[in-house]
Amino acid sequence: MTDAARTPESNFADLEDFAYTPNYHQWHDLRMHYIDEGPKDGPVMLLMHGMPTWSYLYRHMIPLLVDAGYRCIAPDHMGFGRSDKPNDVHWFTIARHTEVLTSLIVELDLQDITLLCQDWGGPIGLAQAATMPDRFSRLTIMNTWLHHEEFEYSEAIRHWNQNWKDNGLFCREKPDVGILLVLSAGLIGTDVMVPTLIENKKPDLEGEAAKMYRGFSAPYRGLEDDAYNGFRRFPLSIPFDDYLGGNGPAQTYHYQTLLKWDKPVHFIWGCSDDVFTEEWGRKWAGQMNASFDAIPAAGHFLQNTHGPEVVDFLLKRIESE
Repeated sequence: MTDAARTPESNFADLEDFAYTPNYHQWHDLRMHYIDEGPKDGPVMLLMHGMPTWSYLYRHMIPLLVDAGYRCIAPDHMGFGRSDKPNDVHWFTIARHTEVLTSLIVELDLQDITLLCQDWGGPIGLAQAATMPDRFSRLTIMNTWLHHEEFEYSEAIRHWNQNWKDNGLFCREKPDVGILLVLSAGLIGTDVMVPTLIENKKPDLEGEAAKMYRGFSAPYRGLEDDAYNGFRRFPLSIPFDDYLGGNGPAQTYHYQTLLKWDKPVHFIWGCSDDVFTEEWGRKWAGQMNASFDAIPAAGHFLQNTHGPEVVDFLLKRIESE
């Protein structure tokens, strides 16, 4: 048996902005959670999150996509959201995350998929399109990357990686990473973020900030430190640091394969992101002969702050194909 934590359902009871029925996919002896909303015979929107988020990231987008007639499938990676959280930090590799997602797509027999991917949802989600292209109708790429030899990692992503190592800001017991989403949304400053993260001090928040923090902290609230290992492994799996753990060879293959993609590709980019810059997004879009829609005020987590705008751009692009 895999030693793993499971977040109590009560942790999610007060999320009034994400009251979806949970669904579970069995992978060996672990349980993967996913949202399945909209018409079961509708075209699929596969909504992939990254670090340190979960399917809650798409809360502003799912209702709009369902209203447009799409079936929204939003999984939580193992170690995140409502999915089980293996305690062994070495359990987590990008190849394993990729395999788990493949098994979900195959079990649900998803077809006519529009992929929406951001952050680590890029390498994990785009791997599916590269290896099962017949299941996918189009790609929507947001603030992510695929590793390849020529890729230039930004100072921001190198700093992020370093902060998860010994003596780094996030290298601590039970790092309260949910507060980072509130910070990135501009709803608090570092004067609130730092005590929350370093001193494990519960933040005094109100309104939208309180709601957002409650949503992003729900999956790990009250759990033991080992349940945070999924968070720890993503930053340390970036291929410049852990080439094999980050599935570097496969990422390079998927990048080269998808440069030959002959179906629609739409880039929607948060241009205030210093991790995956606008310059990189435009370069990649050009390589794929893709459309590019810029959201100047959006940062790395554009689904969190500009979800309706993302949906509007995407639906217009699909209509014009």
